[in-house]
Amino acid sequence: DPTCGAAVELARKIAPLAHGEVAALTMATAPLRLPDLAFEDADGKPRKLSEWRGKTVLLNLWATWCVPCRKEMPALDNLQAKLGGKDFEVVAVNIDTRDADKPRAWLKQVGIERLAYYADATAKVFQDLKQAGKAWGMPTTILIDSAGCEIGTMAGPAEWASEDAVKLVSAALTR
Repeated sequence: DPTCGAAVELARKIAPLAHGEVAALTMATAPLRLPDLAFEDADGKPRKLSEWRGKTVLLNLWATWCVPCRKEMPALDNLQAKLGGKDFEVVAVNIDTRDADKPRAWLKQVGIERLAYYADATAKVFQDLKQAGKAWGMPTTILIDSAGCEIGTMAGPAEWASEDAVKLVSAALTR
């Protein structure tokens, strides 16, 4: 996708910041617009990734059965608290397929308050990203620019509220 060339250039520019707690972030080397993933919000209303165009997004796929996913949720919540606003949002999509109430109860139990609740009980978002070559396991996290293009992808957990992560994400916001 030619419109994603800027995301690759941004990835190249901020690549030196992918160290420490976010060293596993693989920066985009080829232009890729992410599929327009479909999921639901807390009220069951259909949502699409394209609704966040104009914002930088940290898309995270997680499940309650995934121990590393559960471990990183407080950090994602803190990152949303630190940087979330008109230019940036953490969009964490739960892909539990069995008990729709379990993830909501777990988030409440551990005090996740700043992340909006999104879910895909079919786990199709994971399959769509897998088909695009961007999901291999859980958690999967993708930093996406305001045009919907990949900046970088991480397979596995990270300490998203760390100084390393905040610097990296902040650099992605200041072009």
